Amino acid sequence: MRLIQFLTEDGRRAVGVVESADTIYQLNGADSIYQLAQQALETGTTLENRAREQLSDTRLDYQRIIEEGRLLAPIDHQDPAHLLVAGTGLTHLGSADTRAAMHAQNQKGTEESLTDTMKMFRMGVEGGKPTAGEIGVQPEWFYKGDGSIIAAPEADLVSPSFALDAGEEPEIAGIYLNDSEGVPHRIGFALGNELSDHVTERQNYLYLAHSKLRPCAIGPELLLGELPGNIEGVSRILRDGEVLWEKAFLSGEDNMSHTIANLETHHFKYAGFCRPGQVHVHFFGTATLSFGDGIQPRSGDRFEIEAEVFGRPLRNQLVVDERTIPEVKPL
Repeated sequence: MRLIQFLTEDGRRAVGVVESADTIYQLNGADSIYQLAQQALETGTTLENRAREQLSDTRLDYQRIIEEGRLLAPIDHQDPAHLLVAGTGLTHLGSADTRAAMHAQNQKGTEESLTDTMKMFRMGVEGGKPTAGEIGVQPEWFYKGDGSIIAAPEADLVSPSFALDAGEEPEIAGIYLNDSEGVPHRIGFALGNELSDHVTERQNYLYLAHSKLRPCAIGPELLLGELPGNIEGVSRILRDGEVLWEKAFLSGEDNMSHTIANLETHHFKYAGFCRPGQVHVHFFGTATLSFGDGIQPRSGDRFEIEAEVFGRPLRNQLVVDERTIPEVKPL
């Protein structure tokens, strides 16, 4: 089952079950996936069962919702400060090569910079898939921001004026809700564009934290249940209506050096991430990116990321924010 969040024609929030590429059925009794998930927790059922219980006969045109700009991200929180966006890198087989080359290019091939990247990757290959009951090696981890950085599908991805790059990263994100005791529950998965500033990162690996403080997009659909082991997708950039760059990517645990469970363990082991009612969007890492092929996205370019299991593609246009950096003033 796949769910979406959207606005009705009169501007009310709603949740829908995707019936096909053209049709959704609206749910009764919940105006957000967050609310629906809370109801599932309170009644001791699964999110899918709760959705089926509240399925209405209201059949809607999916394409019309998209064309009228009424799609919402598949998860949000009424207070964005209570939604945390984070992620992990170097988790996909073969993903280290572009990253290592990027850092080596900047550092003129120094052994130290190359070793740091490859060492982290090898640690994942050797210890990222532990046997049941054990904890594997911890992955690279980064913070992106709170709920305010998530752009809706079809909406603009706004890169800050000071950014040196705004490169797409096609990924899968896990979506989580902590219950009243602070126990995290995975409610589903979504396609994501974990936009990053690769030029800033290339200057110095320690700038990785800065390079990740950028907007992102997820959706449009929330996939319930388990994630397939092998996911085939395509990432592309369109400029002036023409395909500028396109490449297939692989994801899912069959193509990763870590299990999803291991990535989750090393995120939610921190007590600060287990606060009741908190929502988490956690990116699992990318397998390909246009930056490795010398592409420099610019304002007006359109990102498209798709994988059949997630239904409709995730599409966003890049826009550069012209706002200046605020000056701190004494009080």
